[in-house]
Amino acid sequence: MSAISAISAMSTTIASVALVALGVGDVRVAATATSDRAFTVEADGPQAFSLPMPALSREERRAFSVGNSFFRDSWVVAPASAAGRDGLGPLFNATSCSACHPDDGRGRPPRDANDVGAGMVVFVSAAASDGAPHPIYGGQIQDQAIPGVRREARVRLEPIERRGQFPDGTPYALRAWQVHLDDPAYGPLGDVRLSPRVGQQIVGMGLLEALDDAALLALEDPDDANGDGISGRAHRVRDPDGRVRAGRFGWKASQPSIEAQVVAALHGDLGITSPARPAEALSALQAESVRAPSGGDPEVDATKIERLAHYCRTLAVPRRRGADDPEVARGERLFAALGCNACHRTGLVTGDASPIAALRQVTIDPYTDLLLHDMGPDLADGRRDGDASGQEWRTPPLWGIGLLETVNRDARYLHDGRARTLEEAILWHGGEAKRARDAFAALTADERRALVAFLRSL
Repeated sequence: MSAISAISAMSTTIASVALVALGVGDVRVAATATSDRAFTVEADGPQAFSLPMPALSREERRAFSVGNSFFRDSWVVAPASAAGRDGLGPLFNATSCSACHPDDGRGRPPRDANDVGAGMVVFVSAAASDGAPHPIYGGQIQDQAIPGVRREARVRLEPIERRGQFPDGTPYALRAWQVHLDDPAYGPLGDVRLSPRVGQQIVGMGLLEALDDAALLALEDPDDANGDGISGRAHRVRDPDGRVRAGRFGWKASQPSIEAQVVAALHGDLGITSPARPAEALSALQAESVRAPSGGDPEVDATKIERLAHYCRTLAVPRRRGADDPEVARGERLFAALGCNACHRTGLVTGDASPIAALRQVTIDPYTDLLLHDMGPDLADGRRDGDASGQEWRTPPLWGIGLLETVNRDARYLHDGRARTLEEAILWHGGEAKRARDAFAALTADERRALVAFLRSL
């Protein structure tokens, strides 16, 4: 079974296309006449997340290449001879988009306080502010700075171990983080709420964006009217035009579109200004003391934003692997029987608004509802993010999750990369997912292996 299923009746059959082979490492991509293969690829190597959708036109493919360059190349300190690529910082977490999403995959927690730019950022707010940016340090801790400027703090993670065993006696160990901010440069932080988050794999973003708000709102059940213990709700946010939209990107579904996500990441993670965010990412106090030359006013224009968004929008989704394997099929049945598919949904239908024709009116299996769910106190960060509480998290898509170890090797799971294995990630589930977590724990060892085999097939 494909990770994305067939087109609805409203779709037109894509014209026959000659097979196009793209040699990328050990991957070969073939564009065929079948509808689902217009935007999925047979790929299981290190570049599996980095391939364009086969159905792109020649012009769209050129735009993909330009966006790819902007995504991977590093920004530099202004002024520089690299016209259009300077303006980094003055405070930042990474020098490129790919630093947080290596090979379009997932970032990881730092190994020590000097391991910066690995793909984790720490969001911050004063404890009494109900999620508002910290008055001195802003919305996130930027652990790097350009020469002559002091970074905000060093991020240090202290692992907290929790040991247990399955009912059958098999032991396991879980790990969480205690976050420390050493050497704060701009004064004491006081009592704060911290939320460490790793960058996510970005495959399939265009398909998730193509879902109509109405389709997401139809999945809501905030009062658990059906009594299944699941009470997901959309995170209603405002887009740059001021319209209230259903958020869908970020660990808390805090961004409604790919463009909004790109703009926010450039501003907060790289210190790059744009038409939507023209001021440097500095608090009022920092702005009084931090002086640095600008890379332009703004430092990135609307065209570059559009190309970056187009790149993210048109990355292909790797197809499932081994779906006919009996163990994988058994795991898929267990996934449904345990109720995991109540949040990790399949069979969602995109709307007509996507600028990419191949993404319109198609049925997809992303294994997410893009809704906020209460995941219990063990995963809580205690920090409000817009309308999302400290215990609520967006259901992350699972497509591609089985390739994370191939693409990123040092793969980590959950919002803060605490889980080293898929089993650990499941065992951290609580709140609305506690019933499914307990049912997983009660499985036999063979059944647990089958369920994990199914996840690895995605």
